[in-house]
Amino acid sequence: MKGLAIVKESQTINLSLGKNGLESFHKGLPEKRLLDLLKNDSKKLHDLQSELGTVFGPAIGLARKNNWVVTSEDKIFLKNYPSEFSGEKTLKQIGENKIPQSELDLDDLSNILRRPDFITEEIIKIKEVSLSESAKSIKISNSSSAIDVESKVPDVVVARIHPLKDTIDEIREIFVTLGFTEIIGNLTQPTFWNFDALFTPQDHPARELQDTFYLDGLSAKKIGTSEQIRKISESHKKSWRYYWDINEARKMVLRTHTTCVTIKHLAENKPDEARVFSLGRVFRNEKVSYKHLVEFNQIEGIVLGKNSTLRDLMGIQREFYRRIGLTKIKFWPTFFPYTEPSFQTMVYNDKLGKWVELFGMGIFRPEVTKPLGITKPVLAWGGGIERIAMLKYGLDDVREFYNNNLNWLRSAKKCQ
Repeated sequence: MKGLAIVKESQTINLSLGKNGLESFHKGLPEKRLLDLLKNDSKKLHDLQSELGTVFGPAIGLARKNNWVVTSEDKIFLKNYPSEFSGEKTLKQIGENKIPQSELDLDDLSNILRRPDFITEEIIKIKEVSLSESAKSIKISNSSSAIDVESKVPDVVVARIHPLKDTIDEIREIFVTLGFTEIIGNLTQPTFWNFDALFTPQDHPARELQDTFYLDGLSAKKIGTSEQIRKISESHKKSWRYYWDINEARKMVLRTHTTCVTIKHLAENKPDEARVFSLGRVFRNEKVSYKHLVEFNQIEGIVLGKNSTLRDLMGIQREFYRRIGLTKIKFWPTFFPYTEPSFQTMVYNDKLGKWVELFGMGIFRPEVTKPLGITKPVLAWGGGIERIAMLKYGLDDVREFYNNNLNWLRSAKKCQ
C-alpha cells in the first residue's frame, strides 16, 4: 500500500574554516599577503617565494590573472591594489561567527568555496515521518504478521567519478595552484609541430609507422609562418645534415605527446615569462602490455624565464610529487631528443619493491628554441598520468583502468 506515511525532509548546512581557511583568517588571503609585501617596493621572485612559502603559487596566479602585478626580468611590481578581495568578507564572518550563516553574501561565499580546504561544509539531513490519515484509519488485527525491519533491501549503486578521471582532476588542480595556466591543443597535429619543431629528424625511428599513427591521405595546408618553416628547416639541415622535406612536415598524425601544444604556444606568443601546462590524450603505436597502451593521458608543461635553472625544475617536480602523495623520488640522468641536460624522475613503488620511471624533464635545446625566436631558458617536463594513477591505486596493470570492472570501480577509494 502507498500513501501511508508523510515524510518531511530538511537539511542544515554548517560552515566552518578548513586548514587553509584558518591560516588565511589569521594571516590574510594569500593574494593580499603578496600585494602587501609589494606595497612599498618591488621584490625578487625567489624572495617572495621564501616569505610566502606554499601559498606563493596560488597568490601569484591570482595576482597575474587580475592584473594586480607586473613582472620585469626577475622582479615583481605592484600595479593595482584592489579595494576589496573576493571571499575575504565571508572568511571573516565565518571565522568570527558574527552573523547567521543564512545571511552570508552568496556570491562572496561561492568564490571562497572554490578554494581547496578553505571552507568545510557539514550537511545535517533530517527526516520526519508521520502517519497519513489513511494510515491512521487502518485497523490492525492481532492476526496480522509482524514487519521485519531487518529484512534485506535492494542494493543501490551510487554514481561516482572514474578513478583515472579523479587523478586527472587532482593533477590539474595541483598545477593550477602552483601558478600554472592550462593550454589546450588538437589531438591531430602536423608532424611539423609534433616532430620537426622539436628537433626530431625526419628519418628518426620514432616517426616510422610502427611508432606513430598517421592520418592516411591527409596533409596540413598551413603548418606555420614562412619564417618558422625557414628557420626550423635550416636548423635541421645544419645540425642533421640531410635534405629537409616540407611535404614530410605536412603529414598529419595523432599527437604522440602534448609537447607539440606547448612549443606551438611559445612560437605563436613569444612570452617573456611563462608557466603553462597541457593535459590530454596522446597516441603511440605500441604493443599493449601491463604498462603500455596505444592511447593514454599525459601531463606536460614548461617554465620560461630569464634565470630559470634545472634546480628550479627539480624543485617544481618534488613539490608536485609531494602534493600528490609520492615522497620517495630521485632524478636519474638520461637522454631525450629535444632537451639537454635531461633527467628521468624515478619514484619508489612499495608494492613492487623497486624504483619505477615516471616523468622525463630537462631544458629545451637551443636547436628547439632559437629557430622560434625564444632566447631564454625553457624548463620542460612530461609523463603519463596512468602510471601515477597505478601508484596511487596500487595497481600493477594499467589496463585495469579501462576494463570496466564494476566491482573494482565501485570499491576503489577516492584519490587523496
